[in-house]
Amino acid sequence: MATATYPPPPPYYRLYKDYSQDPQSAPEPPPPIEGTYVCFGGSYTTSDVLPSLEEQGVRQLYPKGPNIDFKKELRALNGQLQLHILELADILIERPSQYARRVEEISTVFKNIHHLLNSLRPHQARANLIHILELQIERRKQAVEDIKRRREEARRILNESLATLDGH
Repeated sequence: MATATYPPPPPYYRLYKDYSQDPQSAPEPPPPIEGTYVCFGGSYTTSDVLPSLEEQGVRQLYPKGPNIDFKKELRALNGQLQLHILELADILIERPSQYARRVEEISTVFKNIHHLLNSLRPHQARANLIHILELQIERRKQAVEDIKRRREEARRILNESLATLDGH
């Protein structure tokens, strides 16, 4: 059965066999999962909260608090990253055995940049949703205008047809 081109439906399809005649016969969907759950062997949680850098065991390089200037902090972290990479290049040339500390600093800067960007994801999702909704509204307005235009065109053709019939 696992290698069939069209495997049979799952066994619970029988619960919906009378759905077309009586939609109320279908079972209610299960309640939403709360807390943690396992999916494909991984443990996940339903609370979608970005853990702080300290919770992840990483030193935070930008100021704490709700009023973070993301642009300024990302630019500063980018500058630090460039500086650390140049220092790493110098160390690899002059003292190759001491590269580990610089690599760790670069890793910390990258983790801070990544965390700042991830904390902007809800804003990005909200902006994307607003954009999608604005596009849908615009499409619907265009559809309404198209319907009105076609209605007027049909009325004009109908009036011309009536005038032609009355003339003969």
